[in-house]
Amino acid sequence: MAFSSGNMGGVMAEINVTPLVDVMLVLLIIFMITAPLAAHKIKVELPIASLEKPPEEVASQPITLTIKATGDLYWNDDPVTEATMQAQLRVAAQRTPQPELQIRADRDTEYQLISTIMSDAKNAGMVKLGFITQAHGAEPR
Repeated sequence: MAFSSGNMGGVMAEINVTPLVDVMLVLLIIFMITAPLAAHKIKVELPIASLEKPPEEVASQPITLTIKATGDLYWNDDPVTEATMQAQLRVAAQRTPQPELQIRADRDTEYQLISTIMSDAKNAGMVKLGFITQAHGAEPR
């Protein structure tokens, strides 16, 4: 703080900004010198992102397996038995590219049934497995 040299004898309430400006200029010079050094030295050609899917992925439609709480199974909305489902899983596992198996299970379905179907899919050779859920607060369809 600066003191007044006048006859008033009071304290001056002005802030001396000279030290602040000095520090800011020193920091500016330091950043100007170090910024070019932070550039990447190794040049690589980065891939260009595309929102289009490759043609082989477009042709592969996912398989929806619906499991009701009663144990009824539906393969793409068509009712199937467990033996038919296992046969269709083996056929789907051989396709190239392999489609994703999406499981839609009723909220009240026992986990043992879902676990059995997951192990059947694994034993058939299915690699891609997903679950269809409902967003919190969304209306059921």
